[in-house]
Amino acid sequence: MALNLQTRIVRHTPSQIRRTVVDVCVLGAGITGVSAAIEARKLGRSVLLVDAAPVLGGQAVGSVIGTFCGVYSNGPQPYQVVHGIFDDILRDLAAQAALTPITGRRNTTIVQYDEVALARWVEQALDRWQVKLLLGAMLGPVERQGGRVLRTVFHTRYGDVEVEAAGFVDASGDAALAYAAGFACREPEETLYGTQMILLEGIDETALAAVDRRELQRALARDAAAEGLRRHDGFLFAAPGQGRCLINMTHIETPLEPFAASRMSLDGRQQADRLVGWLKKTYPASFAAARVRTYGLPGIRQTRWIVGRHHILADEVRQGVRFADAIARCSWPIELHNAAHDVHWEEFGDDHMHYVPLGSMIPPGADNLLAAGRCIDGDPAALSSVRVMGPCVATGAAAAHALDLASAGSVGQIDIAALQARLSDNLNRR
Repeated sequence: MALNLQTRIVRHTPSQIRRTVVDVCVLGAGITGVSAAIEARKLGRSVLLVDAAPVLGGQAVGSVIGTFCGVYSNGPQPYQVVHGIFDDILRDLAAQAALTPITGRRNTTIVQYDEVALARWVEQALDRWQVKLLLGAMLGPVERQGGRVLRTVFHTRYGDVEVEAAGFVDASGDAALAYAAGFACREPEETLYGTQMILLEGIDETALAAVDRRELQRALARDAAAEGLRRHDGFLFAAPGQGRCLINMTHIETPLEPFAASRMSLDGRQQADRLVGWLKKTYPASFAAARVRTYGLPGIRQTRWIVGRHHILADEVRQGVRFADAIARCSWPIELHNAAHDVHWEEFGDDHMHYVPLGSMIPPGADNLLAAGRCIDGDPAALSSVRVMGPCVATGAAAAHALDLASAGSVGQIDIAALQARLSDNLNRR
């Protein structure tokens, strides 16, 4: 049978642009943005979720982080302190045998998850809630009038899109929207390191279970200089019965300069390859047959964040200050990756809880823009305790509710008691 497929000739015209209007535009389709988008849809708002990547899930999926941290309290019987989409994620992934709770680490419960299962959960949940998507989209010009962001342009390989929204959530991780809109932002003066996560397969689980973690760290510190390894500590999380192991044992710089940022994945993979070579040589019983199944995208912890109405201090975290405008809680340690070879940990006691204030999510003078996730305001040590996935989900939900309560007014003038009532599960529930 003859095929007669027709074509048409096109030329780009600079004036060509698609336009869309929504109630809420969320920049960043990681776990924070997904939480904000779904919560806003539950409130009946039309939502556009935008990400520079062509896929959903952000670092939670692409960087193969592999563990949910900051979702549970401390102590011998940890209870869930972040709800919202985590209720559904934990239920649905447990039904697929895609979760492994890890107890006794950092005085809390950490949950190991299958990143493929989480990716499908994110895709299906956003589809079910009819969240409009714009992927592979780079942020362009932002139009702002006083404290209101009016619209922004996104560049895609298929053409430009102008988005007008009543409210915006910056869940980019790097305060990209707040920065482009001209609001003041912070950048660290010293290096804060990210991690190149890898997933190994072909490990011997029995032999690995017998490896003493402290002895492994001593051996790594002893051999690091000779092996060209930067970090002297880290974690190995085995997936029971699968012969796989998730490894968090590298440090990579995560610069904001475009050309340097473009090389960070090369640095990360070189670090990972050296580490695997060392593991094979030093622990052959566990790793002789191991091979890299997945190199994650560069895992980025802290790069740029907003200047907020409140700057969370490390001492406020240590003291468990419950702010008058608290919108989320957490008991995760201070986990500061500010040294190439080591991590600064400050673990907290059984009854400890610290809080995130709404003020840390709002740039001064902003009326319809909130930051959520790792780009809220705080000093680097304070942020290191609230940038993990539990608080990220909670701040995403809080951003959606704050915009809903503000309506056409300002997020800086909403009824805090009404907001906290809506967020009671993430503030008070046991």
